Amino acid sequence: MSAPSAADVRHNPALNRFELPIEGEALAICVYRRDEEGRYVLLHTEVPDDYAGQGLASTLAKGLFAMARAQGFSLVLRCPYMAAWYARHPDYADVVAG
Repeated sequence: MSAPSAADVRHNPALNRFELPIEGEALAICVYRRDEEGRYVLLHTEVPDDYAGQGLASTLAKGLFAMARAQGFSLVLRCPYMAAWYARHPDYADVVAG
């Protein structure tokens, strides 16, 4: 299987999360809640232990931020990982609301 890419990130609104398929049933995820203004409040990012250290959280972040830009929704960064990723990629300021 080829390495997952940012283009593989998908939105799973039924589970309130963004997902990056890795292989088989394995997923990297970012869990969110919606606030009163309809923004996506990113709460927690998780990569299965077997896949740690492979850059998958970064791939998930890149795809999620690109999706927000393409679909015109705003992100509120309460997840420490996503906030740290954004600090290294300030070119996504147009999709970050807080």
